[in-house]
Amino acid sequence: MSHHDIAARPASREGAMKIWYQSLTRPDAWPAYNAALHDVLEGAKDPDTVIEVHGIEARGGIGDQYRYLEFIEAQEVLSNVERATREGFDAFLIGNIGDPGLREAREIAAMPVLGLCETSSHVACMMGGNFALVTGNAKHAPRIVENVNKYGLASRLAGVRMLTVNRLVDLDLGFSDEQAGRALVDQFLAAARAHAGDGAEVIIPAVGVLMTLLARHGVHEAAPGIPILNGVTTLLKMGEAAVRMRRSMGGVWTSRRAMYAMPPAAQLDELRAHYGPVYPAAPQP
Repeated sequence: MSHHDIAARPASREGAMKIWYQSLTRPDAWPAYNAALHDVLEGAKDPDTVIEVHGIEARGGIGDQYRYLEFIEAQEVLSNVERATREGFDAFLIGNIGDPGLREAREIAAMPVLGLCETSSHVACMMGGNFALVTGNAKHAPRIVENVNKYGLASRLAGVRMLTVNRLVDLDLGFSDEQAGRALVDQFLAAARAHAGDGAEVIIPAVGVLMTLLARHGVHEAAPGIPILNGVTTLLKMGEAAVRMRRSMGGVWTSRRAMYAMPPAAQLDELRAHYGPVYPAAPQP
């Protein structure tokens, strides 16, 4: 198993929590980024929060801007949701702007499951009247806009601009080469400032890797008073908040009516005979 454990001790005291952070990057293809992601999460988490950062290990992990490849990687994400459920995690965070498997994951799990795109876009709406996106490339943009529409926020989307990073793993160089990193930041800021000039109130860097790079460079505004929302730290803090809210609500979180309903207990044995040990959080028959 390849992962980073972010904590010096297990989550045992009242208020402690154990969070699974799921990246869609293959660790050996993104070594500098994964180290930086670890540092950003370490700096943002609450003292009693235990985070495990996992990437894609089975198949893929380098090209999720393509829908077919994202679909392949989403299978591992969902397998990890089942595993995190069995291992007693308190929340599952999907740290990819496509939110792969988000709805399916909520159907599986009892713990809160949050996605990078949904969380970032909703929080941006609490920060300003609209928000704008800067995506990694033209291929990625329609997928992210589709998510924003799905989340009912189309009227709040002020615009979309794209970087020219067509091979996503090239972003990893930005963490090991200062000049390459600065060039990426400058390219992003040019797009963000253009959005600000058009009236955007909040800017979302719509690539998780880019969010991490901007955090490392301390970039938080496109212009004075125009915030850049860092979705990585936002996802973590909202995940921690969701765990606390669930505890205060007697363990209730995901609605089981309609969209996220699990199969009836009477059907579980039959389903598991054909699909394997699915729905680990479902009531036992």
